[in-house]
Amino acid sequence: MKNHLLTYGSFSEYEIDKIVNEYSEELTFKKRDYIVTAGEVSHYQYFILEGCMRGFIIDYQGKEHNIIFGFEDFWFGDMESFDSGKAAIYNFQALEPLKLLAISKENWDKISTEIPSFIAYKCKLFQNAMMFQQMRIAEHLTQSAEQRYYNLLQKYPDVIFRISLKNIASYLGISPEFVSILRKRAVQK
Repeated sequence: MKNHLLTYGSFSEYEIDKIVNEYSEELTFKKRDYIVTAGEVSHYQYFILEGCMRGFIIDYQGKEHNIIFGFEDFWFGDMESFDSGKAAIYNFQALEPLKLLAISKENWDKISTEIPSFIAYKCKLFQNAMMFQQMRIAEHLTQSAEQRYYNLLQKYPDVIFRISLKNIASYLGISPEFVSILRKRAVQK
């Protein structure tokens, strides 16, 4: 986490130590464990130290839709639930064993008060998240499934080794069979 804090913010060693060791707690989850479940309040923001997760919603017909994948050095959580105390609408599930740093709402607010540079860091995180979501929506509406697949591989080259075809297909909005065809085409190129 130290490298992430220094990449996107300006922190002293003391501030980093305080964030990581005083205000964060390390949690581990097994593959398939739920970190956040829709309908419950999300009390933490999570930073991935090791592993991979998916964030998904369930539609009115009970179908899962993957919205995001998270790998090492990635923040996640249901921000609205975390901030407002309302029930989460997102589910977050471990796709691999996960080692996380978790920061509670109380500590998140304390960090923001005691370490002013954390506010600028959060702004950068939110700005990056907003740009990512805007790009994801634009890609989904303007690109073919094949283009979206290749974009995913470009951004996350090891995604095909870490995430199942079913989960990739859900993320791209296509069938697992078509992902298999795209994977074969990619290998042939």
